[in-house]
Amino acid sequence: MHEHEWAQGRRRGARRACLAALGLLCLLGLGTLAGGQTEPRTEGARPIVYLAPIEGIIDLGLAPFVRRVLDEAAEAGAAAVILEINTFGGRVDAAVLIRDALLETRLKTAAFVNKRAISAGALISLAAETIAMAEGGTIGAATPVQMGAPGGGAQPVAEKTVSYMRKEFRATAEARRRPPLVAEAMVDADVAIAGLIEKGKLLTLTTTEALEHKVADLRADSLEAVLDHLKLGGAEVRRASVNWAEQVVRFLTHPILSSVLMTIGILGIIVELRTPGFGLPGALGITSLALFFWGHWLVRLAGWEELLLVAVGLVLLAVELFVTPGFGVTGIAGLLAIVGGLTMSLLGSGTTWEVVAAAVGRVALSLLVGVAASVALLRLLPRLPFGRRLILDTALGALTGAVSAPEGDQRWLGRRGTAASPLRPAGIADLAGERVDVVSQGEYIEAGEPIEVIRVEGNRIVVRRERGQPKG
Repeated sequence: MHEHEWAQGRRRGARRACLAALGLLCLLGLGTLAGGQTEPRTEGARPIVYLAPIEGIIDLGLAPFVRRVLDEAAEAGAAAVILEINTFGGRVDAAVLIRDALLETRLKTAAFVNKRAISAGALISLAAETIAMAEGGTIGAATPVQMGAPGGGAQPVAEKTVSYMRKEFRATAEARRRPPLVAEAMVDADVAIAGLIEKGKLLTLTTTEALEHKVADLRADSLEAVLDHLKLGGAEVRRASVNWAEQVVRFLTHPILSSVLMTIGILGIIVELRTPGFGLPGALGITSLALFFWGHWLVRLAGWEELLLVAVGLVLLAVELFVTPGFGVTGIAGLLAIVGGLTMSLLGSGTTWEVVAAAVGRVALSLLVGVAASVALLRLLPRLPFGRRLILDTALGALTGAVSAPEGDQRWLGRRGTAASPLRPAGIADLAGERVDVVSQGEYIEAGEPIEVIRVEGNRIVVRRERGQPKG
């Protein structure tokens, strides 16, 4: 009997201990939840709001700026980020990068359209949680176009590109719970909405129309009105601006300057390959290509693949010029690799075959201009005083009385020997058992071929393939 009562008491004690432990765990859990929901805040501290301007042409350099502002705002514990937008649009791929950054951030975002958000600006505005529009503002008209021939206007793109942009606008509107059909009508003229837009026209909304059709959330003529709507009146506003590095990136990725950099890079490298040693043309060419890739690297267009492809192309061209005579498969492969690497560095989001064709056209034009300029420069440099020190000129005229060959070199005139190294056109010859620096008349002579000295000009010994000897 005593043992039975002792066992019952022991079981009752265990139950009480379990209940006490469960109660303690519940209290700890409630405390943790309460601590997670409320953060200690300094009494009297003002909320922080970041303000970033989106104005002028939207280019690839603007995307890193917006992402930096979002990152800085998150680190500072900002209450919101407001984009003040006044733009007629710009590059689609840049707008898509900004759109993705706005959808990914956990911060509260707002677009203050003051006064217009056209084309790519409309996509950026739709990606914000709140859209405020100033009186007389406009938003919409986002049909994609491509640049035509130099001097010509923009040309409409194919249906594939329009379809891609239409879905980007629709997906963005759906993510922010805005009318997706209205967003599609901003891109595709085939979308008709009864009472709003008829087929064949692009949709552009005024401030009143945007409010009526639930695209905009409020009318605001000042930043204070936007802050009041977000319940952040009196907040500390930190105005962000593009820093010098982002300005440089925007400058380097401009379509005109990037094409110029490609042309100068190709020109410098070709001239360097045709001149002895390493000098100014090679340094200028490498610097131009480095600036091109650095700018496109920072805007996430160029990567290691593009750099490696261009490097392989340059190596193949060097092999073609210095190892294998003529121009064959190696040279063609090198050119294709360079064109491919540069083209891939120009392609971003929303790439279609039309965009690829336009990028290939830009690179091909830069390549042709670079080659033509290098040929003209190589012909012109020997006629310039400073250029004669850069180019091995093998087509000099008759000697004048002001120039005379060293007496020691005159003894080689008329001598015969063999090419000790390939002459392209400069190289080394074996004359009477001595190794002598010589220059051919411009023809390629392989090592071991019989040669003869035809003239001595200054300190240059000019040779040619011995008469009666076949090439190779």
